[in-house]
Amino acid sequence: MSTSGTIAVDLDGTLARYDGWKGIDHIGDPIPLMVSRVRKWLNDGVRVVIFTARAQTPESLPYIYAWCKEHLGVVLPVTNVKTFDIVEIWDDRAVQVVPNKGTRADGGA
Repeated sequence: MSTSGTIAVDLDGTLARYDGWKGIDHIGDPIPLMVSRVRKWLNDGVRVVIFTARAQTPESLPYIYAWCKEHLGVVLPVTNVKTFDIVEIWDDRAVQVVPNKGTRADGGA
């Protein structure tokens, strides 16, 4: 992968299983395919950040860092802010839009 920028990965429902809110200290089990993908990006030298609404609550950060360390082997930066260096966002809730068109990339309505 030749990415000159940051890949932002959502936590709940994308990188970790999500079955509804169970508290700030609960993060679901890792989703193996996404964990493998993130590890590959990291091994390839790609900058990866966790992109989650949980970051708006500073008390949640230690739990996210611990989850990353346990399941990814490293602590990733955590943010809820979209920045200019982000070239991809992997998220279970996003709908991709064709640039400058306002239409869905998947052809949906």
